[in-house]
Amino acid sequence: MPKVLILTGDGGESLEVMYPYQRLREEGYEVDVAAPSKKRVQLVVHDFVDGFDTYKETTGYGLQADLAFADVDPADYVALVIPGGRAPEYIRNDPDVQRIVRAFFDQERPVAQLCHAPLVLGAAGLLAGRRSAAYPALEPDVAAAGGTFVDSDAVIDGQMISARAWPDHPEWMREFIRLLREKAPAGEPAAAGAGTS
Repeated sequence: MPKVLILTGDGGESLEVMYPYQRLREEGYEVDVAAPSKKRVQLVVHDFVDGFDTYKETTGYGLQADLAFADVDPADYVALVIPGGRAPEYIRNDPDVQRIVRAFFDQERPVAQLCHAPLVLGAAGLLAGRRSAAYPALEPDVAAAGGTFVDSDAVIDGQMISARAWPDHPEWMREFIRLLREKAPAGEPAAAGAGTS
């Protein structure tokens, strides 16, 4: 069964972690969650409230990480998902996270990222020359990393599918599943180098 990797940590946005986790499993993929350490991470909920200039954060679900970033072998996975929330703000500095995401881009494997995830890609030097959606407040961050911010629900740039935040899930995941079906269909054993082009 092909495997997909999710990178997150404490402060990952609940919907942005759990929706792709469950949707990809429904599609027939095995999904591993990696975090700074193999522990139960505390997710958060970002919602929009009248009178707030930005989103409001409350405590979300807990989720057991399957493995630590240091233990990830990117060759075991056909695709990568980087959810948003606050986790990208600090996991971007982890050298193993940068190693992992560079491997997926180097081998042109599908990558789905949204909300604050461009912070991870920018820190790894992977946004230069790319078009990416992001949470709108990150437009300057995308530009500073050499990318072009696109205010849209499913931005396709090669093997990367990006979106603004959890309200974009239907369009974002539809495009990511389409790409996965093309590059590494579920139901077929993952061969060495699966998902590469």
